[in-house]
Amino acid sequence: MTQISAYALSTHPLPPFSRVLLRLTLVAVTWEMRRRTRQNLRNLDDHMLSDIGLDPATASAEAAKPFWRA
Repeated sequence: MTQISAYALSTHPLPPFSRVLLRLTLVAVTWEMRRRTRQNLRNLDDHMLSDIGLDPATASAEAAKPFWRA
């Protein structure tokens, strides 16, 4: 969230229903980002994993997590 949008939300609070929709949207975006990141992690070879500081076992364990788990 940018500083401008954070300021706007703090000075003009959203109605309760809009806040719920915003939170649900943020959760959905977070879950999609995790799903996509873990899918990409599955496709990296050992050399690329070592470049980012992960061993294959750790990468495999992270990629196996469901999208809703941090």
